[in-house]
Amino acid sequence: MLPFLPRAVVFDMDGLLIESERLYRDSFLAASEEGGHGMRVETYQKVCGSPWDVITGTIFADYGADFPIDSFRDAWLRHLGVMMADGVALKPGVTEILDLLDSLDIRRAIATSSRHDSVTRHLGPHDLLNRFDTIVARGDYTEPKPAPMPYLTAARRLSLDPGRCLALEDSYSGVRSATSAGMMTIMVPDVAPPTEEMREKCVAVASDLHMVADLLQKAQA
Repeated sequence: MLPFLPRAVVFDMDGLLIESERLYRDSFLAASEEGGHGMRVETYQKVCGSPWDVITGTIFADYGADFPIDSFRDAWLRHLGVMMADGVALKPGVTEILDLLDSLDIRRAIATSSRHDSVTRHLGPHDLLNRFDTIVARGDYTEPKPAPMPYLTAARRLSLDPGRCLALEDSYSGVRSATSAGMMTIMVPDVAPPTEEMREKCVAVASDLHMVADLLQKAQA
């Protein structure tokens, strides 16, 4: 159960609204295999939802400072481009939860580590861009997730106290960002399973957005 009905819901994008995190993961592992790096899926789970500098630091920490990061990044982006060539599907329950928020008069925002052009490219074909009151993307803040600034920026643009907002996240860095901003947070896991830390930080761990919608309806009743 949610402790209260939020005034706004702030969504992550990759892995939460769209099925992109699995493509990022699969292209990450394909680039590793191509380069013979032997990288583990756990490495990707640690960095999913993070900006490139955080990803680079994690790879260097796990695989050494001499890791060929530039050639790996080139291969990763090449594989990713192939996998995303036909577009990226929505996660189950996206349109339904947005319809519910309309009926409950609850505002909504996006707080993502992706750039605005990426948001437009992935959400535009689904006619979702105009369904959010504000979109906070990379370039709108100076400190990325797991710092709280993306979520604090969203709350400021909504003219709401962060404590009256619900954040929805699929990644560890995103959960840390949202909770450090003071938002009630639900994790909706995608490629990274919930850890004990995540369960402690979140008011709930939901299997999908349909479950989140059910929690909102119960909080409204």
